[in-house]
Amino acid sequence: MALRLLVLLTACFLALPASAEDILARLAEPRTHAIMRHALAPGSADPADFDLNRCETQRNLSEDGRRQARRAGDLIRAAGVQIDHVWSSRYCRCLDTATEMAIGAVEARGFLNSFVKFRTRATSQTQETREALAALPPDQTAFLVSHNVNGEALTGTRPISGEIQVIQVSETGAV
Repeated sequence: MALRLLVLLTACFLALPASAEDILARLAEPRTHAIMRHALAPGSADPADFDLNRCETQRNLSEDGRRQARRAGDLIRAAGVQIDHVWSSRYCRCLDTATEMAIGAVEARGFLNSFVKFRTRATSQTQETREALAALPPDQTAFLVSHNVNGEALTGTRPISGEIQVIQVSETGAV
């Protein structure tokens, strides 16, 4: 079952729906995790000279995106949610989103990298994500920062920038 939580729709920081804290509180339930599409990063594709190891060759967070990420972290902390693992795509916009949120130590995980240009990786990366979540003890919560294609492959719905999707994962990795 996937529950969608629209944390921040735009750089204007719209107010959360009344049920948002209730949805975030569900992260305390066994085998419940969150996946967030990185915060606002202008553009729609990485430049032709893209290099995963060089942030200056990638789409990066705007100042609004950095504020958006900090606000999302504030909301999670205000909800009293305990996050045990913060996993991020290796792309700078995802790492920066996770870092700006300040909800825990960030660990880069390749299976969260975008596969928009590598569609043949979609199935294997999504399966790796499911297996990693299923391998966690039931009482631990992971917060993932990734891309729209990864979120859609995992949940069936395409997230917008800064959107958090709360998911429950079975022992087999089914969402």
